Amino acid sequence: MRRILLTGKSGQVGWELQRTLAPLGEVVALDVQDVDFASPDAIREKVREIKPQILVNAAAYTAVDRAESEPDLAMKVNGVAPGVLAEEANRLDALLVHYSTDYVFDGTKNGPYTETDAPNPLSVYGRSKLAGDQAIQATGVPHYIFRTSWVYAARGQNFVRTMLRLGREQTALRIINDQVGAPTWAHFIAEATAQVLGQMIKNPDLMQDRTGIYNLTAAGAVSWFGFADAIFAEAKARLGMTPPKLIPITTAEYPLPARRPANSRLDTSKLTRVFGLTPAPWETVLTSCMRQLGDN
Repeated sequence: MRRILLTGKSGQVGWELQRTLAPLGEVVALDVQDVDFASPDAIREKVREIKPQILVNAAAYTAVDRAESEPDLAMKVNGVAPGVLAEEANRLDALLVHYSTDYVFDGTKNGPYTETDAPNPLSVYGRSKLAGDQAIQATGVPHYIFRTSWVYAARGQNFVRTMLRLGREQTALRIINDQVGAPTWAHFIAEATAQVLGQMIKNPDLMQDRTGIYNLTAAGAVSWFGFADAIFAEAKARLGMTPPKLIPITTAEYPLPARRPANSRLDTSKLTRVFGLTPAPWETVLTSCMRQLGDN
């Protein structure tokens, strides 16, 4: 049976991947309790022990603001570890799947970013993620790097769950209205990953031809303020929640340690062209997630 090594199993995307990858083979799922992602030697030892045919790396340092004060740790996990996984995948003639971010861009472009646009990260987190992308590419291993944005899920720490919590505690919330991106459900990312891998498994000759970076987000775009408004509209309809008053503010009015790109829109046309996957609108995907939260 095909063996798939999944790292970061308890993260938002990793938790979903354990389920979507299961039909494709034997999934060996690891987390920080199983291997130290800041230790190249520990990573090498674990990969050589498991000997997977496919490596799916959902492990990451995702504390964007804390990374400004922990740059070395962020770089070890986001920048160095993916390169080590790529080297080991190369040694095993395996395929590597990795997840990147809109934060590799500075957000100054007028339209959506394509895979060939030059990165220019504004934060330690963004620079560490870009370093990981580049480390993978430098090895020459067959790889799919999926760049996504504004990830949320029905579990874990994310904007949707934070809004719902704050909405119960406060009558008014100040929300940034001058950053734009595509909110993307972790379940959608995992489903798309499984579909891509399913195509590769069915036709292995395509693996090398299709190697590279792909933007993977929901369709459309919205500001954080607009996203919050949509979340509370769903919460009112599905959970009977009384929404708080939302007050639009600028990024300058809510300073944070890490700078964010004002434009996080990613062009997903390459994903559609190569794999035939057409992302659903972010509103539709949010409804699915909120339905799941309501069921829970």
